[in-house]
Amino acid sequence: MRIGTFVLAAQFPGQGPGEALHRAVRSTEAAEESGLDSVWLAEHHFVPYGVCPSATTLAALLLGRTRRIRVGTAVSVLPNHHPVALAEQAALLHLTSGGRFSLGVGRGGPWVDLEVFGGGLDAYENGFPEALDLVLDWLREPRVAGRGERFGFREVAVVPRADELLVGPADAEPGPSGPEVVVACTSPKSVRLAAARALPMLLGMHCGDEEKAEMVALWRTAAREAGHPPEVVEGAAHVSAGVAQIADGAGDATEMLVKTMPGWLRQGLDAHVTVDGRHRVMRDPVAYTELLCGLHPVGTPRLAADRLAATAERTGITRFALLVEGSGDLAATEENVRRLGADVLPLLT
Repeated sequence: MRIGTFVLAAQFPGQGPGEALHRAVRSTEAAEESGLDSVWLAEHHFVPYGVCPSATTLAALLLGRTRRIRVGTAVSVLPNHHPVALAEQAALLHLTSGGRFSLGVGRGGPWVDLEVFGGGLDAYENGFPEALDLVLDWLREPRVAGRGERFGFREVAVVPRADELLVGPADAEPGPSGPEVVVACTSPKSVRLAAARALPMLLGMHCGDEEKAEMVALWRTAAREAGHPPEVVEGAAHVSAGVAQIADGAGDATEMLVKTMPGWLRQGLDAHVTVDGRHRVMRDPVAYTELLCGLHPVGTPRLAADRLAATAERTGITRFALLVEGSGDLAATEENVRRLGADVLPLLT
């Protein structure tokens, strides 16, 4: 079982972005000190839901502040980036960190980001496969040309080569092809796309075990149909996102999150603006918080460990990215991370 944190750099009501970012940095340092496996960084633009606009930039800072823990993006939104520029950053972080960087990518949503960064709605609706394949080519090949509908350019040399890592941790995920690449999947289409390329999935915290198990089963079927060998299909290291809050009393953790998270969710989700004015239905913040508390390791250490073990048994997923900042408070977040390492991890071994 590999337990990591999921960091949104969430800006709670009454806070400034600097406070949210400081909490993100400190929670990562606490995660390494507590023996956790990884930290996964979200990317958002123009909304207080999350105030980290560049997951790779924050990853660079955190890789420099730590020595052991894996740092990944969850996710870098491909329609907002040129895939070559993003792949260059991934190669750089992979090489300079000794193989501790994971690149998580996704297609994001139909937000105004597409207008600001120039990707346009087509990049969101149709352009993700081409952009993903260009990222993969850049991380695996010595020379790359753009030959797609969206990206066309002459063949150029890949510098630096992501597969030239000389020294890395003994348990580093990446093989000779460079950094691990993970794909955020929210639909059967994205599951099949990831499976065809044998890329592990990042599955969202809104999904329950049954839905995640169905997506893993679909991934395995599609990966086998794509011709990937059994050891690749069975060994895919998918990641399950969730929420974690540890407390001594059975209902104390849930009570805390129901008090703190709805205000953040309300102001953060309401700030999203669609690029084309399409109708959007946002979740009820209180009901969503209660749903998350019921799905994930929110409660006593024993309950948290049991829920993580149950998810692993039902889905086959043994890697977790857990939101630990639901209290909105720095000291409480650090204590939450500490308890994950000290009180929950020993129950999973």
